[in-house]
Amino acid sequence: MVRGVAMLAAAVLFSLAALHVYWAGGGRWGSDVAIPKRGAQPLFAPGPAATLIVAALLLAAALVLLGRVGLWGSSIPHWIFVTGSWTLAVVFAARVVGDLRWVGLFKRVRGTPFAWWDTWLYEPLAGLLALAALLVAIYGA
Repeated sequence: MVRGVAMLAAAVLFSLAALHVYWAGGGRWGSDVAIPKRGAQPLFAPGPAATLIVAALLLAAALVLLGRVGLWGSSIPHWIFVTGSWTLAVVFAARVVGDLRWVGLFKRVRGTPFAWWDTWLYEPLAGLLALAALLVAIYGA
């Protein structure tokens, strides 16, 4: 069961990494609600390099989960996968909590397209990824 959870979470993370590569390459689908805005201005404007870094981190997260359940990385020290999966659980749980203003469960800025997507997609997805990482961290191979 834990192996299946790891594989499903990794598939989601691989998909998110691919979406970030698409954005880094100039793709626009979904990008309008990917970053919170103050009025019409995004709070930050990541360039292609920053977006590719996020894609690489998402890819690494997927590989950590798969390594924790023994699907790859037998030559890599096991503690890296253990520590990595615990770190992912904390990072995704922190994303659910958010920054207390623009993102997360306790955001104060509501009523924007980003806030709607954050409430109905980004937070639940981060919560499920946090739970998956926690299960993999505890029960992995």
